[in-house]
Amino acid sequence: MGRILSRDELVAAIADERRHGHTIAFSNGGFDLLHVGHVRYLQAAAREADRLVVAVNDDASMAALKGPGRPIMAAADRAELIASLRGVHYVTIFPELNVTPLLLALKPDVHCKGTDYTVDSVPERDTVKAYGGRIAIVGDPKDHSTRDLLARIQAQS
Repeated sequence: MGRILSRDELVAAIADERRHGHTIAFSNGGFDLLHVGHVRYLQAAAREADRLVVAVNDDASMAALKGPGRPIMAAADRAELIASLRGVHYVTIFPELNVTPLLLALKPDVHCKGTDYTVDSVPERDTVKAYGGRIAIVGDPKDHSTRDLLARIQAQS
């Protein structure tokens, strides 16, 4: 099971991983109502490096990004679910609306984004390039979403 760490704890853990010669992949998201698309995305991200870090939006940033009624689950619960997935080594909860501060703190070898992005459309691409990292587009086609899942649940109630 992956470890849920504060930002400071994560920075120290990643420094230790690097001292041991491990490469670091990084992914992020809200992961509100975990579904198969999330699992496929994270398993593909895990294949990009020796260790996978997953950053989970906190409740306030989720609400700001996704709107009223979100998140469905609290950040601590979402983080615990993500940490339980095979291939996930570290999870942290972050309050910002984007992951640039975390990328700058960790400087992962690979920043992984889902297939709803291209390498050129990743918002953090300039940050990643500036420190010498690379971007990987991973996972299956964006055929699954929490929004669609919620709509299906509401239609059946």
